[in-house]
Amino acid sequence: METLEKIKIGDVVAKNFKTAAVFSKYGLDFCCGGQRSIEDAAAKKNIKLEPLLIELNQVLNEPSSEQIDFNSWPSDLLVSYIVKTHHRYVREKTPVLLAYLNKVARVHGDRHPELHEINRLFEESAVDLGHHLQKEEQILFPFIERLEESKSEQEVPAAPAFGTVKNPIQMMLHEHEAEGDRFEKIRELTSNYTVPADGCSTYKVAFEMLEDFENDLHKHIHLENNILFPKSIKLEETLNN
Repeated sequence: METLEKIKIGDVVAKNFKTAAVFSKYGLDFCCGGQRSIEDAAAKKNIKLEPLLIELNQVLNEPSSEQIDFNSWPSDLLVSYIVKTHHRYVREKTPVLLAYLNKVARVHGDRHPELHEINRLFEESAVDLGHHLQKEEQILFPFIERLEESKSEQEVPAAPAFGTVKNPIQMMLHEHEAEGDRFEKIRELTSNYTVPADGCSTYKVAFEMLEDFENDLHKHIHLENNILFPKSIKLEETLNN
């Protein structure tokens, strides 16, 4: 049996999302970096393995609760959930955050020049995420839904123009990685979203919203990278064999 430290972070979080809080506490990426084993990820960041494993085992051994078992969901249900929960969140929060960050940079940028860089990075994120969501909703997700329909109807799906589901998935994974890197820079520039002593209430709200945005993005990317995408690849392979 594979020991915990040898298991991929994404697989652990996919089975129990409560472990995400432990990985976040130790600064370990469970979405974009989810394909690394716990042991490898900890070594890369010079994190002591033993206390990390103790905390993870505590969470994993807690009595089962009402946690949603996303692994058991069919791909088309996952697609619907991601669009209605996480895509909707991005579209609703992005314009509000842009306005807040722009104002904070304008008012406090002289004393805190890093705000201009934070504002620029989030503006880039807003544009890139907008395109990213469109590609998922117009190209990748409809094909994943067709795969589920083909499974129900016990037929081989028609080959898409992009060849195999792996191709758009690879593009989405690359874009997820870029977004993860961007938010890692934002977190560094904000000192983990710490508001300085001279920060006003708008400053505080902007940083709180930005941190919430990152946390939701982590859940969003985790559902795709570690559950939806592998499930879709496996489904396509099964239907074509």
